[in-house]
Amino acid sequence: MFCFQCQETAKNSGCTIKGVCGKPEETADLQYSLIFALKGISVYGERLKELGSADRTNSVFISQGLFSTITNAGWDNARFVPLIREALSRRDRLREKFLAAWKAKNGRDFDGALPEAATWFADDEAAFIEKGKTVGALATANEDVRSLRELLTIGIKGVAAYAEHAAVLGFHKDEIDDFIMTALASTTKDLSVDEMVGLVMKAGETAVTTMALLDEANTRTYGNPEITSVNIGVRKNPGILISGHDLKDMEELLKQTENSGVDIYTHGEMLPANYYPAFKKYSHFVGNYGSSWWHQNEDFESFNGPILLTTNCLIPVRKENTYLGRLFTTGIVSYPGAKHVPERAAGGAKDFSELIALAKKCAAPVEIETGSIVGGFAHNQVLALADKVIAAVKSGAVKRFVVMAGCDGRQKARGYYTEVAEQLPKDTIILTAGCAKYRYNKLNLGDIGGIPRVLDAGQCNDSYSLAVIALKLKEVFGLADINDLPIS
Repeated sequence: MFCFQCQETAKNSGCTIKGVCGKPEETADLQYSLIFALKGISVYGERLKELGSADRTNSVFISQGLFSTITNAGWDNARFVPLIREALSRRDRLREKFLAAWKAKNGRDFDGALPEAATWFADDEAAFIEKGKTVGALATANEDVRSLRELLTIGIKGVAAYAEHAAVLGFHKDEIDDFIMTALASTTKDLSVDEMVGLVMKAGETAVTTMALLDEANTRTYGNPEITSVNIGVRKNPGILISGHDLKDMEELLKQTENSGVDIYTHGEMLPANYYPAFKKYSHFVGNYGSSWWHQNEDFESFNGPILLTTNCLIPVRKENTYLGRLFTTGIVSYPGAKHVPERAAGGAKDFSELIALAKKCAAPVEIETGSIVGGFAHNQVLALADKVIAAVKSGAVKRFVVMAGCDGRQKARGYYTEVAEQLPKDTIILTAGCAKYRYNKLNLGDIGGIPRVLDAGQCNDSYSLAVIALKLKEVFGLADINDLPIS
């Protein structure tokens, strides 16, 4: 085993026995085999596009497959085995289409070389695991090439995650899907360093495009986030706790629990769902329960009711915990022993009836805190307050914006971010997105002339909002360089 895709990796080098996240070696091997099969699909997809016969029927599957391999998402080997089989089946169907297109254009059968990812085949779990041992990160001997290939692969996993969320809401761009295939196929080729660096840079550009697409998908579907005071206490009704990032799952759960006597609470990265106007009409949408992802063992245990994981950030259930029987997964998430809510049929909705029935039998959540937190400062809302913000900067009331965004973590050193927030001068404002916010969003930091000192834009993908805000401030202040803004 060798896995180094997350910030917790052993000794800041790589997990070689078992993931620090808890991922077993066999699961890591299956994930590498899945990615290898996705590379095979991408080889043929790229070549078909070159022949003028682009086929994007596998785009969503590729995104879902990549998404399932990111940290703390896919835990169940029984889910990866059929995914690999389906990937190989899709690849072989695409190969037939490629061979036919080649012959039609060239008047002869294809007789060129193909990478192993385009030809390898197996059909049982043991063979998939064995293959994973030989096609992981260390399969590339040259360290520089390995670094660039893996950086690109990890980058497009992020792109794929956001593209998948947008696709669920009916939004997609061919340029994003095509680049994911190009990037995967590139790792099967001997490219120059300049070519590989160019692809890594293109991945960054594509990530911004994808975040903009997801922002459009979310806001056109559910409205622009609004400044919202979110309750962090509990009521006396039984509840369902929903975590992850998928707003479509949130919408369908709220609809199906309306008038059921069951309350809905968000956890972790689902907190920003409280900011969207479309969800505020539901009186049983109570607020947020608990903190960021790594507090799950405690938060899920005391919640008492069913927990629904819609995307990544699921951590292993400890032996002393009792909530596994109340844990449900859906989408790309999987966990041994947890019940999985199947995908929605075309034009339909997911069926959350089992969660609702279980919730009615459970006690109300244990109250772990009281009060409220304020969020909803995505770009549309902040720009609506632009005059107020600009006046505060010009008057000197606001001297600096400090961006602290991204993922939280369980290392004790992460307390640094709480200390920074507490000790920042009173004339500074924190811009945040992602679960990093939980390090300081419950501190009493006050406001500056009515502007809260912590402006939470939303989920990790809403870091895009922070870039939009910065670009708008640059324009308003007439600056030539965004680095001239008072932003750290």
